[in-house]
Amino acid sequence: MNSRPTTRHRTRGFTLVELLVVCAILALLATLLLPALSQARKAGSAARCVSNLRQLGLATQLYWDDHGRSFSERTVRTNNGWRYWFGWLGDGAEGQREFLPQEAALWPYLQGRGVENCPSLNRSLPHFKSKARGAAYGYAYNLLLGPRGQPGLTPSSFRRPTSLAVFADGGQINTFQAPATPENPLLEEFYYFDTNRLSATIHFRHSRRSQIAFADGHVAAEKPAPESEDRRLPAELCGRLPDELIVP
Repeated sequence: MNSRPTTRHRTRGFTLVELLVVCAILALLATLLLPALSQARKAGSAARCVSNLRQLGLATQLYWDDHGRSFSERTVRTNNGWRYWFGWLGDGAEGQREFLPQEAALWPYLQGRGVENCPSLNRSLPHFKSKARGAAYGYAYNLLLGPRGQPGLTPSSFRRPTSLAVFADGGQINTFQAPATPENPLLEEFYYFDTNRLSATIHFRHSRRSQIAFADGHVAAEKPAPESEDRRLPAELCGRLPDELIVP
């Protein structure tokens, strides 16, 4: 019987050097792509924030049309808490307060559409301090448009609606309410801004800019006013807007 010769094929694997070269190439590609992905995430968060502020601005325009004036930043005390422009916030320990968004001035126009929280405000950070159970509000309101306990201004009195800020990314550095201390400053939500030189209640969280909703309905990013930065928490930039964007 004749036997046929058997042909054996040997599979050649990667050498150690080749594997190292592939790993180096992948690491290089990851190094190049990660900054681009990070920028894309930031751009996406900024776009969502702009959308939130546009909806807040539209709801405010509807409120002005119905009431003829701006809403107050804070109105009455009731049920062991205060009714603010963004809802009712109860008394209590930080992070444990009750919050009712249905008491907000704009609730009839927004009906809880999820526009109250800026995606760039990271509440999971170790240096963030919550005000209420769950999220409350990530935006601040111009106190000069609706001073506490007083009737708001009429929109017809606004001298420059195109440059009058109504809402901004809110936030401040807290050192006086536990668990915050002077040695442990924490970022927290803040719900209004004004021209007080001692306050820094706007959070410039979009590449060192804050998104602003203006009285004419447009949204734009703004830098902090010179010399207004609160430097107690270097990881976060809180400050003020220039007065010309705040004074009606």
